[in-house]
Amino acid sequence: MNERRVPHSPGTRERLGLLAVLGPVLLVAMDGSVLFLAMPKVAEALSPTADQALWILDVYGFAVGSLLIAFGGIGDRYGRLKLLMTGAAVFGAGSAGAAFAPGPEALIVFRALMGVAGATLLPSALAVLGELFPDPRRRARAIGIFAATFAAGFAVGPVVGGQLLSRFWWGSVFLINLPVVLLFLVLAPILLREVRATRAGRVDVLSVLLSAAGILLTVHAVKHAAAGGGVTIPAATGVTGVVVLGWFVRRQLHLEHPLIDLRLFRDRVFTIAAVTGLLPLAAWSATAYLGGVYLQSVLDLPVLDAALVALPGAAVLTVTCVVTPALVARAGTRAALVTCHFLIAAGLLLLLPTGVSGGIGWYAASTVVTGVGYGISFSLVADTAVAAVPAERAGSAAAIAETANEIGNALGIALLGSLAALIFRLQGPGLAGTLDETLRIPGLAPVATGDARTAFVTGLHAVAVIASLLHGALGAFTLRRTPRTLPGPGRDAPGPRSPETV
Repeated sequence: MNERRVPHSPGTRERLGLLAVLGPVLLVAMDGSVLFLAMPKVAEALSPTADQALWILDVYGFAVGSLLIAFGGIGDRYGRLKLLMTGAAVFGAGSAGAAFAPGPEALIVFRALMGVAGATLLPSALAVLGELFPDPRRRARAIGIFAATFAAGFAVGPVVGGQLLSRFWWGSVFLINLPVVLLFLVLAPILLREVRATRAGRVDVLSVLLSAAGILLTVHAVKHAAAGGGVTIPAATGVTGVVVLGWFVRRQLHLEHPLIDLRLFRDRVFTIAAVTGLLPLAAWSATAYLGGVYLQSVLDLPVLDAALVALPGAAVLTVTCVVTPALVARAGTRAALVTCHFLIAAGLLLLLPTGVSGGIGWYAASTVVTGVGYGISFSLVADTAVAAVPAERAGSAAAIAETANEIGNALGIALLGSLAALIFRLQGPGLAGTLDETLRIPGLAPVATGDARTAFVTGLHAVAVIASLLHGALGAFTLRRTPRTLPGPGRDAPGPRSPETV
């Protein structure tokens, strides 16, 4: 009798193993947002162009999102723990390189390397957790902690970055990763065991290349057009990107083991869950980045004060992630999905009263209201997606939900950030491509300074309105087109959510 209970009672190894796994997970999430408050300091030190500044911010998210599912299959073939440790070591090396990057080009390369490494960590960490906690209920709880840690990392990244920048140089936001990586590399071989899938499908290399190339070409076209780089090159690049993405979609529909199982999108609830994974991350990342610039370069707040202004929203978001499962158990999944989108839509509109001469209170209020909505979406998406599909496809559903989060984080900065850059270029004084570049021009006239700040705030408002309208539309669609009763989260805890299960 006692022997049968042993696997269901996690001891010191399991708890320490969970803590060890959460370290890299926290880093991957934080590095998706840690630069939001740091960019003015990075811009001051490295002088990137408007296009380079956006790539510094979002190349990390594109690398993670493009390779997340592929590395799930690679880990199953060669070993999850082995891939997890390799990824952690590369992540640490990329962090060290980024901290001492001599120019914007090098920083973009090292951020991309960190993104590639980050894509190895998330699916492997989930599979390792499945080995640590064989009991379904305890595994579900561990995965819940995993999801909350990931969401908290996104939320506190800008705050941590602001705290570091108030005391150290900009590279410190990357060097903070090294102690966590080193501790993980020491503890992982002791606390964790190797995990391999019994029936791993072959990773389709062409699909990986098509998805990454299609996304990058399309986004590059948008950024190039926003930066005023002419019409011919962005048009040709954009058309090529769309064609490549179309090829990718067609290939997925004919593969026995697709990189992304697009057939899952035939289910309306799953589709809503996937879009809920993407859209809130897009809105959050764009407004958090633009908000960091607004607080420091428009309102002239020191970086530490800017971090403190962002702290209430980060705290609300994190707490909401923790309490959402209990709230969903009472109110239902449908009500939670609708509520999260309407809260985000309302909170984004609170940015409209912000201006050149003031608006700190409005900005803080916006982060608090949207933080509740973001917290609900971050903690609900994966479980809703999994519950909407047959059990044998749970791994693919969870993998798509995680990928939607990462792609949403990158697309928010790439697309909405490009919109803000376009408005600045059209309405600003026309002296430089970004607000920070303009403010660093020697002998800048007060009128030009005011025009530059006004143009930036106009871009921030435009982003807020568009993101709010999208969330309002998705909330209304969810309200009208989903059943009153949806499958609840935590259905039989599908186990380690790895992308190979189709």
